[in-house]
Amino acid sequence: MSKPDVAQTAREIAEPILAGEGLELVDVELVNEHGWILRLYIDRPGARVGLDDCSRASRAVEMALDVADLIDHPYSLEVSSPGLNRPLKKPEHFQKAQGKKVKVKTFAPIGQPPRKNFSGMLTQVEPDAVTVDVEGAGAFRIPMRDIAKAHLEHELHEH
Repeated sequence: MSKPDVAQTAREIAEPILAGEGLELVDVELVNEHGWILRLYIDRPGARVGLDDCSRASRAVEMALDVADLIDHPYSLEVSSPGLNRPLKKPEHFQKAQGKKVKVKTFAPIGQPPRKNFSGMLTQVEPDAVTVDVEGAGAFRIPMRDIAKAHLEHELHEH
């Protein structure tokens, strides 16, 4: 099974289990970092994700993932918060991020002049596209199907 297939199948297994625990599955990735890691990023609506949430989520999905036997080599399961620069994957993630600074990368260049990287304010979210206002370059309407990666762009302010 390819890495994207493993991640998608892990998502399909873990999402309903985590929902039953009051947690949202934000993202899944399979990476090789000195050994294979299946990483689940979780969120808890209305509250911060803590260590207890990560432990509970790990225990809840571990057996189901083992039974599914998705990965034919040893791997570690990691569960963590999506962090400040959380990925934006689903339309509802973009809706929650509206009015905030985001970074979007497309599969191929779009717009005039053509570009693949857009960093700016997420001003509009439609079912099939988002609009990012890039400072000095204007607003770009980006079709959802063209988005390769997107995440919040958290700015740290010095006092």
